[in-house]
Amino acid sequence: MATLLTASLGNKSDEPQVMAEMNTTPLIDVMLVLLIMLIITIPIQLHAVNLDLPIGNPPPPATPPEIVQIRIEGAGEVFWNGEPVADAASLERQLSEIAAQGTRPELHIRPDKSVPYRHVAGVMAAVQRHGLTKVGLVGSEQFL
Repeated sequence: MATLLTASLGNKSDEPQVMAEMNTTPLIDVMLVLLIMLIITIPIQLHAVNLDLPIGNPPPPATPPEIVQIRIEGAGEVFWNGEPVADAASLERQLSEIAAQGTRPELHIRPDKSVPYRHVAGVMAAVQRHGLTKVGLVGSEQFL
């Protein structure tokens, strides 16, 4: 009868038993931290910015802006509205003239596909030196 009693009490070894259940305490801690962070950040996300927007339709522009076409071809020849520019000093002079105007025109720079980049960069640097900001590279679809 003594053997039955020891069998029913289980293993008498001093080794700890392996738990077959998952410890959910760390998961609950993580969920509580996420819940607190969510509660803190929701009021910040709901703040609104009040804007005073104009009422009515904007007035149409009085006149369309003047456009100056600068074309760069071949080995760096520069054309100002279709007219050839003799040298870099002439281009600088023309750029300084339009920079002095009250309403500055838009510059459309159209480089040819075969032009080395240094010529295009030289024209764009000259435009930047004169403080002209309405500049666009036109014809870039030829490079696709």
